[in-house]
Amino acid sequence: MTLWSLIRFLHVLAATLWVGGQLTVSLVVLPLARRRLDAEQRSALLRAIGGRFGRVTLAVLLPVQLVTGVAMAWHKGLTWESLLQPGYGRVLAAKLLLFGVVMAAAAAHGIASGRGHPALARVMAITSLGASVGVVLLATALPAT
Repeated sequence: MTLWSLIRFLHVLAATLWVGGQLTVSLVVLPLARRRLDAEQRSALLRAIGGRFGRVTLAVLLPVQLVTGVAMAWHKGLTWESLLQPGYGRVLAAKLLLFGVVMAAAAAHGIASGRGHPALARVMAITSLGASVGVVLLATALPAT
């Protein structure tokens, strides 16, 4: 195992925890909460889960993604100009743009949830989840560094 294998592993692990967490909440926790809890209990539980998930994301997952992503790009010799080149550069550029959409939608979800706008929060959660799956799809098109 090389240092770059470990860096790539940490990048993939953080992405897995991020997207897997979203999928777990959306496909497992939320349906059960809707069936088994009244509106007040469900709201409190989901607010607590969302808050914890947001803190873990900001404190651990996002920094790991950014540091390892920049390190892998540096190792690959990427420049800003190479992001416009066909192949690896354009796929990475698309992944980065979609990642920006994910982060913006996740932030909007948190704000909408905190301000009591459940319909907007739901749209932003679905947007973030869908875009996250897109990021993973684009990531699979990138060769190992």
